[in-house]
Amino acid sequence: MKLTCSKDLLLHYINIVNKAVSSRTTLPILECILLHAETDRFTMTANNLELGIQTAPIDATIIQTGEIAIEAKIFHEIIRRLNGETVTLETGENNAITITGGTSRFTIMGQAGDDFPSLPQVAQEEAYTLGQNELRNLIRQTIFSISQESTKQILTGELFEMKEHCMHVVSIDGYRISFRKSPLEHEFAPKSVVVPGKTLTELMKILSQEEEDKVQLYFTEKHVLFDLGIATMVSRLLEGDYVSYENNFTEDYKTKLIIHTAELIQALERASLVSRDNRKTPVRLELRPNVLVITARSDMGTAYEEVPNETDGDEMQIAFNPRYLIEALRAIEDEKVAIRFTGSLSPCTIVPLEGNAYQYLILPLRM
Repeated sequence: MKLTCSKDLLLHYINIVNKAVSSRTTLPILECILLHAETDRFTMTANNLELGIQTAPIDATIIQTGEIAIEAKIFHEIIRRLNGETVTLETGENNAITITGGTSRFTIMGQAGDDFPSLPQVAQEEAYTLGQNELRNLIRQTIFSISQESTKQILTGELFEMKEHCMHVVSIDGYRISFRKSPLEHEFAPKSVVVPGKTLTELMKILSQEEEDKVQLYFTEKHVLFDLGIATMVSRLLEGDYVSYENNFTEDYKTKLIIHTAELIQALERASLVSRDNRKTPVRLELRPNVLVITARSDMGTAYEEVPNETDGDEMQIAFNPRYLIEALRAIEDEKVAIRFTGSLSPCTIVPLEGNAYQYLILPLRM
């Protein structure tokens, strides 16, 4: 294999495929990036057996075809530090690869491309299409409430439901539920899958924030493929039945607040300053007519905040882990939100003033 390519372009694609390079493995080949050059096509691939990424064809002058797997970390560092504008990659005997750029030349030992694991095949028949920035926001606004406990494997991913012309994205960690929905461009048969949180975290890093950029999603029973145009990402799906969540959301309430989102976030952040452990030292909310009183008490001291709001319903006292409230509120871009309470030991639900684009349910703590 021999080819030349722009250094900046090559580095750009290395940063993309690096998201699927294994950092902890007993198989050295999984720490590599596969370089593959055909007559008119140069691609790079990484695969950690749970997540795989392959670039779209990279603009390069291909002098000789071939393939080789090279350790990702050293490859990235060499390309990043080269002082030339173009890079030449040339393989030699015994899986050696010479990297030349500017006044520098490196010869690194690689591995045979035949040993690199192929990405799972995902039939690209029925595509679910939405904006890349929209998908990025759906993930960002829900990923914080996936479970971190490996004993609840299914909850370490997010539920993707396709129904009613919309994509629903749901995460649950046992203490809260985050729900977001976005319209799809076409109507499809109902479908639901669970995508690992690790996959979505890496996907979010490479999704475009440009409104016109689209992403196509393809599903099989065991895998999902995200076609981003510049690259395709293939991930295994989590197996098992996801928790039934819809019945937890209700429109009934004893008290409802309409409150300024940013003001509530700031008050909660200030009140939680006196708490080193948010689970052991919750914030207490006292719902009074048109004012929300937030207090916190710990060995460090006390905090007191008042936040004006529009109150509908009974007075009430309830306590929460402040981090759960803050993370949900930060995911909301609306200037004001509605918060519904049904009792001092029952979950509260954060919803928009109009529509049903999102719902966040949070369990209280005993006072």
